[in-house]
Amino acid sequence: MDFKNKLFSFNLEEDIARAKQLQRDEHLWQHGRGTASDGQDTNAHCQPTCHLTTAADSIVIYYSRSGSTELLAHSIASIIKGDILEIVIQNPYDTNYQKTLERANYERVNQNYPLLKMKMPNLDQYQTIYLGYPVWAMTLSHPMTAFLNTYGSKLHQKTIAPFMTQGGYGAGDSIDKIKEILYQKHSNNNFVNPLVIDGNKVNQAHNQIERWLSSIRK
Repeated sequence: MDFKNKLFSFNLEEDIARAKQLQRDEHLWQHGRGTASDGQDTNAHCQPTCHLTTAADSIVIYYSRSGSTELLAHSIASIIKGDILEIVIQNPYDTNYQKTLERANYERVNQNYPLLKMKMPNLDQYQTIYLGYPVWAMTLSHPMTAFLNTYGSKLHQKTIAPFMTQGGYGAGDSIDKIKEILYQKHSNNNFVNPLVIDGNKVNQAHNQIERWLSSIRK
């Protein structure tokens, strides 16, 4: 993968069209129950997001299944003018919500997390790592768990800024899970308070995102 030439594009209207849950009110959304995806973890119509420079001191690293977290990640990267990298797995989750749920339950019970299909850049230049993910079953989504299990040691001495989309039950134990994995990887980190956004309201969260980023960068 050529990191220098692999750029991401951010089109709010296009991303909203893909993330259909952003069009749903609370009654239809039902806390994300039944939310479908493109079956390729947001990459059916584009290459995985990767925009890396030599100047940025922050990077957004994220996983998204249905599009909401991707939109949030792109919004953050655009505001901070930081780099951005998408977590990609070898076997994407099914477009069907129920099949994805069954697979996720099996993975969680057996701690059999998905294999990654990505290459990590050198993180030395970055001071802050923004980690983005959807909350699954009140815990860390499995691709982010796999990412941290694989690359957690590379985050040593970085400030960690978690952000997430969730289905009405908050962050769950996802922050504790991140801290636990990084501790096991002997990674010493400073954590900032997380940003937690409802999965169907990411396109309405600009002010909340701005306030969160201002609290980190002050």
